[in-house]
Amino acid sequence: MDKIWNQMVLDAQTQPEQIAVIDISRDPVRQLTRQQLVQAVTALAREFSARSYEAVALYAGNSADWIIVDLACRLADVALLPLPGFFSSGQIRHALKTVPVDVVLTDRPAHLHGQFTSFVSGEKLSVRLEVLVDAAAVEQPPATQQFDDIARLDRGAKRRQMLPPRTRKITFTSGSTGDPKGVCLSTEHQQLVAMSLSGATSALQIRKHLCVLPLATLLENIAGVYAPLLQGACIMIASDRQLGFNGAAGFSVPDLLATISTMRPNSLILMPQLLQALVQSCDAGWHAPDSLRFIAVGGGSVNRALLDKAWQSGLPVYEGYGLSECGSVVALNTPQARRNGSLGKPLPHVHTRMIDNELWVSGAAFLGYAGDIESWTAQESSAWVHTGDLCEVDADGFLHFQGRRKNLIVSSYGRNISPEWVERELSHSVLITQVIVSGDSRPFCVALIAARDQSVSNQQIQKIVDEANRMLPEYARVQRWHRLENLIGPGAGAPTDLMTTNGRPRRSQIEQYFQAEIDALYVSNKENEYAC
Repeated sequence: MDKIWNQMVLDAQTQPEQIAVIDISRDPVRQLTRQQLVQAVTALAREFSARSYEAVALYAGNSADWIIVDLACRLADVALLPLPGFFSSGQIRHALKTVPVDVVLTDRPAHLHGQFTSFVSGEKLSVRLEVLVDAAAVEQPPATQQFDDIARLDRGAKRRQMLPPRTRKITFTSGSTGDPKGVCLSTEHQQLVAMSLSGATSALQIRKHLCVLPLATLLENIAGVYAPLLQGACIMIASDRQLGFNGAAGFSVPDLLATISTMRPNSLILMPQLLQALVQSCDAGWHAPDSLRFIAVGGGSVNRALLDKAWQSGLPVYEGYGLSECGSVVALNTPQARRNGSLGKPLPHVHTRMIDNELWVSGAAFLGYAGDIESWTAQESSAWVHTGDLCEVDADGFLHFQGRRKNLIVSSYGRNISPEWVERELSHSVLITQVIVSGDSRPFCVALIAARDQSVSNQQIQKIVDEANRMLPEYARVQRWHRLENLIGPGAGAPTDLMTTNGRPRRSQIEQYFQAEIDALYVSNKENEYAC
């Protein structure tokens, strides 16, 4: 039973004229009532069924149509492959090769043409997206219905080889190596997480949620669409530019602030960097709208001092933790149980245990990776996911992130150090925008540090380092550091990029790229290289 769809139908019957989606990314602004949303989803699901679609790829920015396609796939029992806009052409090609789809829906056909063996089918669906059919399974685009039927059979056979049974969403993670892995999820799994999130935040009576992250990211899809639909909330959509994401032009904080102030949402989901931008804006005089009741932050570790300052600035921030293999959110701070600096408590639908300080999760395991039959499991509820994350559990049941097992630094004195732990302490000040700690097989830790802007002096940075070191044991303190002239930004997904597309450091690549600067920190104390 699809409880999300049932709730949508009930709301459409009892509150047909209530607004379900507001999309300001288009001119004129598009609004869908609850009745109109159900009608649009039903119509598209019927088209999918009439065309015998079994798998659909969606390569588009945030819009009402994105939500309609996603929900229509649920209703028609069609597997959906969301393709993030920040993926490189190589990553998109890899995803489409791994998951043979029947159709690609996109709002950017010019970008896909020339990149893939695709053609415009000439057909139109009841969404404002162009229809592209992936023809990679055959040498030439099918010219007749007979050839199209053969190609469809070929794609279906390959899908059964590549996807675990019951797969209804394939979310590709950029990973730390540049090679995306397709996490396969069932409809039931996604619903389970959404219901748990809805229950955890029900006391806040959220009525308006603004989607800041791409809908193609699982976190926004589950927590920003499904959970609000279960709560009867309105989903608000804005364009990348309206949210401050201006591509090569960089990020515009004023645009994000203007959208938040104008839309007056009750809830948002942010990455740590965006939270830091809001806190800095509050320091500069921006007043967050009093409509805000819940700002979830995840995707990376957040310093407790930043969380405390956010609350002091009127930003109701709740840190959480999750991973795609668990259907997104696993643990969350809530109004009933909040402890700044923690990941929150595990949500009711999961069970957790610690093995050798690593967090294991059951009750919400994925079906497996696309194309990796050894990873497939038929028992989602009983399978355990080895997260690879080192955590501690305090006496009250709050999880505390200690770092990634694979990133563990072992000093030349044999001490184990989590770089994320040290980086979190160094990031307590809004003057610091990026920290990368190094020191494996070395006598002490060093750091690459980027400041908020050029007005931040080296002396100010050193003071921040000194304050952080006082909170760290001697073996984990940063003894020297090198100032980065520019922030290391996410790449396009190539293995040589220094950051993943979702902003996580590729540590081995960073150490190779900055090898000369890091080596110099262990032999000298030149300008911009400080010793404490």
